[in-house]
Amino acid sequence: MHTTFTVESFALGPIQTNAYLIVVKEEQSSAEQAAQAKERAIIIDPGMNPKALLQRIRDVEVEAILLTHAHFDHMGGLEEVRKAAGCPVYIHDLEADWLTDARKNGSMRWSDITPPIVAEPAEYALAEGQKLQLLDHTFTVMHTPGHSPGSVSFLCGNHLFSGDVLFRMSVGRTDLPGGKESDLYNSIQSKLYPLPETTIVYPGHGGRTTIGFEKANNPYVR
Repeated sequence: MHTTFTVESFALGPIQTNAYLIVVKEEQSSAEQAAQAKERAIIIDPGMNPKALLQRIRDVEVEAILLTHAHFDHMGGLEEVRKAAGCPVYIHDLEADWLTDARKNGSMRWSDITPPIVAEPAEYALAEGQKLQLLDHTFTVMHTPGHSPGSVSFLCGNHLFSGDVLFRMSVGRTDLPGGKESDLYNSIQSKLYPLPETTIVYPGHGGRTTIGFEKANNPYVR
């Protein structure tokens, strides 16, 4: 069994969206075996222009791609990465059709940033409370709407991948189609803030933070 994983981040595309590569390495008894150990990983939010991520996963066995939501800057590199990794994709049902519709994922709206982006449908749907067994760890799905209707956060131990719901000293915007400010604040206050204060938050943009720091310092949600 693997007791630990490492989290690598890649700020991708014109909006510098964080793609996360969560990696475990096969445990080996000798130094020589360890040097040749196979890496396994999952990817959260393969953003636009994913060249750096593609290079990194060249010799990595990727088990799954998880999407916190389906805005274009979070799924812009999905087809390239999915093809390279040969793995299934997971997304919340409320945004399943956003992958195939450039109007819904926003890429049609932001023509100054990107041409229209579409992807093939996801293989699996995500739902509140679902437990994903990946990399010999359990990732719990938390439905955290507000930034978008199908936004989810992924919790594994004391690691929280929050997408565009909670940022360091900020929160996700709610003025895009399907966004709702009251839902966003409710998601943060009722689902994220009750987590242990030492929980590390990996947001969709910007640097890492902790639940405790945000509870004490976030000017938007106290």
